[in-house]
Amino acid sequence: MHGALLAPLFGTHGALLAPLSGVTDLHMRRIARRLGATATVSEMVAAEDFARGTEEARLRAEGEGVLPHIVQLAGCDPRWMAEGARLAAANGADVIDVNMGCPAKAVTGGQAGSALMRDLDHAERLLAAVREAVSVPVTVKMRLGWDDATRNAPDLARRAERLGYAAVTVHGRTRQQFYTGRADWAAIRAVAQAVAIPVVANGDVGSLDEARACLAASGADAVMIGRAAVGRPWLVAAVAAGLAGETVREPDAAARAALAAEHYEGLLSLYGARMGVRHARKHLAAYADHAGGLSAPERTRLVTTTDPDEAARLLRRAFEGPAARPASQAA
Repeated sequence: MHGALLAPLFGTHGALLAPLSGVTDLHMRRIARRLGATATVSEMVAAEDFARGTEEARLRAEGEGVLPHIVQLAGCDPRWMAEGARLAAANGADVIDVNMGCPAKAVTGGQAGSALMRDLDHAERLLAAVREAVSVPVTVKMRLGWDDATRNAPDLARRAERLGYAAVTVHGRTRQQFYTGRADWAAIRAVAQAVAIPVVANGDVGSLDEARACLAASGADAVMIGRAAVGRPWLVAAVAAGLAGETVREPDAAARAALAAEHYEGLLSLYGARMGVRHARKHLAAYADHAGGLSAPERTRLVTTTDPDEAARLLRRAFEGPAARPASQAA
């Protein structure tokens, strides 16, 4: 089953939804996958918190209705990473992805995420612990390196390949760059040339043209789309279709409004009304900005209200207001 699910993921130029902490919740992933994204990845899940059974970690790792279900784990202790991987697999994860790319200070300060690229021997011990803990495929996401002086992604990818990892994803920046400047797609080519397993390129892919340019520059097998999909969960499917040579048909305004409402209602169901409204704010703002139908005061109200009904009304207005953009202009 797992092999059959993995086979199309890294074939001829797929498009995956990236793991975004606090963003790629269950309902965003369901929508993106249903529309045609090649695959989606969970939010980053702290392995120790997940293994200890915290509710927030459990919700981040939820994958009901999403196939294949890919759970990304973060941590710096091989024991906790292994425990988290075992639990995720036992709960239905089809793939475990190891986070070695997050640049956030809260993560790197705990020696996790991209901080692991400063000590590849320790990183390899962590990768080995996860690989040995589960029978499902495992993958790893990384950056080019910690900084320009240590662009060691090819070495880390080779170590992952030797351990039996199924694929690697590379964000085309170093950790010290965070999200500044442009992702260096050409630098990912060194990783693609270093390993025989599939390589996924990530960073600054927000359209079909950019996806094609990224694949050409990087030599990667697929692209991963992150921030550009916020407020546009249909984008990944549109890029996947275009890369496959199919006609790209993004949803019209009515369909986009329905998808935004589905996402919002799903968050209220997942987190409860009080927390769901707060969790949804970044999504509501992004949907409204792409739709274009709200005045500045209305947008402010949308992202500050604690009333679920008011938020839903303003979200509908974003797609129906006098300044709302046609579907062809909203991407």
